[in-house]
Amino acid sequence: MIRYSQEFKESAIRKILPPENRSISELSEETGVTKTTLRKWKKEAQVVGAAAPCNEAQISRWNGEDRLQIVLETYGLNESERSEYCRSKGLYPEDIKAWRNACIKAAVGQAIGYDKSQQEAGVSKKKYQELEKELRRKEKALAEAAALLVFRKKAQAIWGDEEEE
Repeated sequence: MIRYSQEFKESAIRKILPPENRSISELSEETGVTKTTLRKWKKEAQVVGAAAPCNEAQISRWNGEDRLQIVLETYGLNESERSEYCRSKGLYPEDIKAWRNACIKAAVGQAIGYDKSQQEAGVSKKKYQELEKELRRKEKALAEAAALLVFRKKAQAIWGDEEEE
């Protein structure tokens, strides 16, 4: 099993990712590193936040993390820079706009869900407090009834039954 230095891995990853955007097949032939190993290195780089992939056959094959990464990469770009970025990735600016809108909708949906869960938590807390109050009232009533029964038995033991007289 061949071991590669960290510097070699990083230089290979830089060639795969933007701005060079070289294909894995091309780099594999050049370096002699297997395609599987290069894909693994690329995936590891994406996990730690490297630039999004490019040269994919179809945009639909990109997962949500890759799309979010592209939205983040293009957020601060002006129109011409964004167009250049899209050409290098084989994208359309409309794709990025759609992905950005999807991200915003997801974030807003999460915020709305959070607000709803906060409201539900408040309602649940009130309900819990009401149930606790009712439980304390019933426990007091039960304790009072038990005390009355004990007093009645003691009274009967001391004075006897009223029926005997």
